[in-house]
Amino acid sequence: MTAAPLQIGPHTVQPPVVLAPMAGITNAPFRTLCREFSGGKGLFVSEMITTRALVERNEKTMQLIHFDESEKPRSIQLYGVDPATVGKAVRMIAEEGLADHIDLNFGCPVPKVTRKGGGSALPFKRNLLRAILREAVSGAGDLPVTMKMRKGIDDDHITYLDAGRIAVEEGVTAIALHGRTAAQHYGGTADWDAIARLKEHVPEIPVLGNGDIWSAEDAVRMVRETGCDGVVVGRGCLGRPWLFSDLVAAFEGRTAARAGGADGYCARPTLHEVADVMVRHATLLGEWIGDEARGVIDFRKHVAWYLKGFAVGSEMRKRLAITSSLAELRSGLEELDLDQPWPVGADGPRGRTSGNNRVVLPDGWLKDPYDCAGVSEDAELDTSGG
Repeated sequence: MTAAPLQIGPHTVQPPVVLAPMAGITNAPFRTLCREFSGGKGLFVSEMITTRALVERNEKTMQLIHFDESEKPRSIQLYGVDPATVGKAVRMIAEEGLADHIDLNFGCPVPKVTRKGGGSALPFKRNLLRAILREAVSGAGDLPVTMKMRKGIDDDHITYLDAGRIAVEEGVTAIALHGRTAAQHYGGTADWDAIARLKEHVPEIPVLGNGDIWSAEDAVRMVRETGCDGVVVGRGCLGRPWLFSDLVAAFEGRTAARAGGADGYCARPTLHEVADVMVRHATLLGEWIGDEARGVIDFRKHVAWYLKGFAVGSEMRKRLAITSSLAELRSGLEELDLDQPWPVGADGPRGRTSGNNRVVLPDGWLKDPYDCAGVSEDAELDTSGG
């Protein structure tokens, strides 16, 4: 299908494909890889930046907001629970020219975030959500502000329709909805019907769909079935940065083409191609961190995702997952049968899949959706990323 462009304030995103912010994953090196495969098309968002850490100019946070000169527009995702702190962070970004687009995180389901009333817990407090959005939009000036959220806390506390209406009223430019509750984490099946309902509920602004996009075919099907204006891809590109070449091809109405061949929209790299990408990814991490060993160590978490489905013995997988130099990584990969074609079953879920979790919330959080008293003074996290 040929998709209409996505408009995020003054920025035209064509095709309408967005890399989801993922803590510890969507740093500058990974964004570079994904951008290279997309031919520079799409929108690539930083990993989560906490507003307190940004305002305090935390050293790690300041590194995380560094963008390559080729990244345009520069997109930062912010996490915060205090309207004043969020406002300060947004004004800092606008006044110092640190980014071109700001996304607000109301979707994170992890306990260290929800127990403080942040992430996917926050939209339940309607007035707090409104106050944060108002401060952000006011402080952003000409920069567009978007938000990413989930359906709600659990099936008994669904918030996305109210949150969507509040977002429109406060001047948010676009909304991304992950079709799961916080309690689901990443388990079960994403509710694409909720994405369709949100689009019908807030036709004034673009709605992007997120959840269970493992291939370009999935992305096209989501747009057709829900009427959403674009897709946000998270776990689907773990160990698969070339998914963005497939997505661009799909939304431009053509098939992907690479040495590994193509099946519909989906290119199928050989293990040799995958190994080359692995080495490049690790190299970029080392250059970004300024230390090869630390870069390779940071890369270790990606090894299992890249090798999923390929015939690689358990001992070799373990060996590759404890490498600490590029030479070690290359040496191990060279011992594999690199002529292996793309394996059957290599697509599908990757990363965390747990579901039906009890959501950890501040005491009394669910008593009143309009009372903000449950937010503690230490709710603002002081570190960014994973």
